[in-house]
Amino acid sequence: MFKAELIERAARFRSAEEDPTRRLESCPALVLNADYTPLSYYPLSLWPWQTAIKAVFLERVDIVASYDREVHSPSLDMKIPSVIALRQFVKASEFPAFTRFNLFLRDRFNCQYCGSPQNLTFDHVVPRRLGGKTTWENIITACAPCNMKKGGRTPEQANMRPLVNPIRPTSWQLQQHGKCFPPNYLHETWRDWLYWDIELEA
Repeated sequence: MFKAELIERAARFRSAEEDPTRRLESCPALVLNADYTPLSYYPLSLWPWQTAIKAVFLERVDIVASYDREVHSPSLDMKIPSVIALRQFVKASEFPAFTRFNLFLRDRFNCQYCGSPQNLTFDHVVPRRLGGKTTWENIITACAPCNMKKGGRTPEQANMRPLVNPIRPTSWQLQQHGKCFPPNYLHETWRDWLYWDIELEA
């Protein structure tokens, strides 16, 4: 089962003194929409520093915060952006694509029969041989052992009822689920724009 306290210990906002910014590759920019909300929580919307700087010069984004690190050219010294906001609002589609990743995210990366996060695959609730379709409403995340145990039977036949009935999620619902999975590295300048209840390390 997913344990929020384990995630909280693993992912904390790093202060400027301890963040790994000795290498430029360790300086991604958090990308916010024009309404100053992250484009995505999982995966977190990050751009490499080169892409962020290019977008600044193309006047596609505004710099919200910067790292202490700078890049230099013959005519310019510039701090590397740590948070940028798009100038044009990007409207997300109401419903996400039906993909394996989005299916796992909807089900919080847990087997919907036993709750295990290991060896995940997917299962047709109503088997295809009985007319079950490959749709949001008939596919759930399942671990390999549960998938094999259920076989080509219905949940009632196998006495294996899903923990949650499968639904077609909205993009908003998936992003809410994504908030449960913060990455291992979060820069302190991102804190005001992310809604994870994680303490700043001393």
